[in-house]
Amino acid sequence: MAFIVPKKYKQKLLPETTEVAIKEIKEEFQTLLQKKLNLRRVTAPLFVLAGTGINDDLNGVESPVGFDIPAMDGRRAEVVQSLAKWKRLKLAAYDIAPGYGIWTDMNAIRADEELDNLHSLYVDQWDWEKVLAPGDRTLETLKRTASIIYDAIREVESSVYERFPHITPSLPEKLTFIHAQELLEMYPGKTPREREATACRRYGAVFIIGVGAPLANGEPHDGRAPDYDDWISPNSDGYTGLNGDIVLWSNVLEAPVEVSSMGIRVEPSSLLAQLAATDCMERAELPFHKRLIEGELPSSIGGGIGQSRLCMLLLQKAHIGEVQASIWPAEQRAACAEAGIPLL
Repeated sequence: MAFIVPKKYKQKLLPETTEVAIKEIKEEFQTLLQKKLNLRRVTAPLFVLAGTGINDDLNGVESPVGFDIPAMDGRRAEVVQSLAKWKRLKLAAYDIAPGYGIWTDMNAIRADEELDNLHSLYVDQWDWEKVLAPGDRTLETLKRTASIIYDAIREVESSVYERFPHITPSLPEKLTFIHAQELLEMYPGKTPREREATACRRYGAVFIIGVGAPLANGEPHDGRAPDYDDWISPNSDGYTGLNGDIVLWSNVLEAPVEVSSMGIRVEPSSLLAQLAATDCMERAELPFHKRLIEGELPSSIGGGIGQSRLCMLLLQKAHIGEVQASIWPAEQRAACAEAGIPLL
């Protein structure tokens, strides 16, 4: 999205009070997430070794921030871009039972981001992963899990209102599920971002299913790396894809805000199919991918939930820099200062 300066923006909390509210939101949400999804907290790495296949490629084009390690004969380390594959390895290492899982704080640097109201060089997420029982790799499991996460978000929204009554709740009661192909059919003349915005404005909160696979027009709704979410397998609604994004409407920005990307993870057959579809078959020889293909990793579902984005949305802020400390272009800082948007 392009940088937005809302008309007549008025901050509802001073920066000092905002800091307190951020802490309360994070503590309550992660407690709810842990309880509702049967998760336990684990410690996550800030960086991993290059060449192992553990780091994520997101849309497949981003370059991870890295450095050489003199104490390890110059081996290359990469700052994590997400923890999707690392979490699956952790589920196997801890031999976690079906129906249970893990969560962690993920911190990353994404140097390729185009900086605006929602995108920062610094990324903070709750990353979670849960073992699936046989037969649970279904669209119904995906929808049920997304609804649980959304209900937790609404519970925290209610708590914010109790603490700060001038921040009126705006999220709808239910999450609306729409497949990316349905969006294309509903709004054929629009771009993917325009389709997403139109649906989100209409429903307030949507879960867009099937992100990554080509649609009827030959283009995906959005990019997805081929080696964590399953976007190629058929599902029970007649389309393909066992992944999706939770997107919520911001009345402040008058724009959609993606707060979570999640999905049922690839199994050996879907991994190989997606690697072939994206001309990435060389990844099949990486250590992570070999273990998955050989059946050493559990079936799982997982995702990430943006901490700063959720705080920004629930506190009705106009810029992610109001809830996290990062670096911004001078012209963007100046525009925010003029509009009364205080960046931390």
